[in-house]
Amino acid sequence: MDEKRCIVHMDLDTFFVSVERLYDPSLIGKPVLVGGSAGRGVVASCSYEARKFGVHSAMPMRTALKLCPDAVIVPGSYEKYSQKSKEVTEIIRDSVPLFEKSSVDEFYIDLTGTDRFFGSVKLAKELRQKIIRQSGLNISMGISENKTVSKIATGEAKPNNEIQIHYGEEKSFLAPLPVRKIPMIGEKTCLKLQKMGILKVSSLQEMPIEVLETAFGKHGKMIWKKANGIDLSPIIPYSEAKSVSSENTFGEDTMDIKKLETTLVTMTEQLSSTLRKRQQMTSCVSIKVRYSNFDTHTLQHHIPYTSADHSLIPVVKDLFRKIYSPKHPLPLRLIGVRLSSLVHGNYQIRLFEDTEERVNLYQALDRLNGKYGEKTVCRAVGLGLDRRRFNPFNGMEI
Repeated sequence: MDEKRCIVHMDLDTFFVSVERLYDPSLIGKPVLVGGSAGRGVVASCSYEARKFGVHSAMPMRTALKLCPDAVIVPGSYEKYSQKSKEVTEIIRDSVPLFEKSSVDEFYIDLTGTDRFFGSVKLAKELRQKIIRQSGLNISMGISENKTVSKIATGEAKPNNEIQIHYGEEKSFLAPLPVRKIPMIGEKTCLKLQKMGILKVSSLQEMPIEVLETAFGKHGKMIWKKANGIDLSPIIPYSEAKSVSSENTFGEDTMDIKKLETTLVTMTEQLSSTLRKRQQMTSCVSIKVRYSNFDTHTLQHHIPYTSADHSLIPVVKDLFRKIYSPKHPLPLRLIGVRLSSLVHGNYQIRLFEDTEERVNLYQALDRLNGKYGEKTVCRAVGLGLDRRRFNPFNGMEI
């Protein structure tokens, strides 16, 4: 008989706000907004005191202040958040056999089989208390037989609590919840379901799977499975990628500056998109050039953590202009871009100084390119490349 799974989901409560309160206890008990300026910035994180007024993450800061005019705005520092995330990650790494870090503040842990040695639920509860004690941060937890149900359970347990969904109780736990609670059901899908008269998960559970497949295509089957508490997806073992890189070897050596910069822009766009998909950011940009005589030179520059094209492309261009001059007697046979010193974190986290329009733009670009393929939407300068020769993932390091 197959062994029943025990999957734990842990999520640090209002992570950015909680870290800021460790550094500044005067923020405790106050409505706090972490994010951009009050003008056109966005809310990266908000305290529960602010949420009572209807504030939520990704909301325009000006809207948040209208709802909660007494809120304290904190610019935020990803360096501090990254350090605390690493601290929690190490506590988990030292305590369990297998875990997945799905974001800067969110973890899945597989405790399947540990009941043979000690209670898996007991182990999970002790680990949660250990994280709270050693990091000073509150963390909520859900336990069930799969990732979907455990994640939803964590959401229901917040703030700073834990819920276990016993085997066989998955459907009854999910049934009364609104459909928006199911991971992967976004705002548009939720609205479409509402137009179909589907408000609760129980309605999804009772609906024939064929109807959902007709309405939502291949995602319809996934929605139905999640609504019924079915999720066989495995825990992906956590490992930090050291870098991502891309190189392009030209069919003919070239000194064409426009062609070279076009190649660099396209590589940087696609590498930054890869980071956002992996929920990672970089703080070190490197350029590599190889001349026709095979002499190879590199140059790097450290920057604040980011995965944004508009932040990385100017750095790449500047490095290239420093390392290569059109007056150089030798043409180039190869150029490359490398992004290293990676940490986990969403692009939106870093947008403390950006506008809501830019946040929405990057989210839309990533959705379109993820659905229809790389370079479906890109900067016009990148369209001049011969895509048959260009391999954006050539030389990628894991």
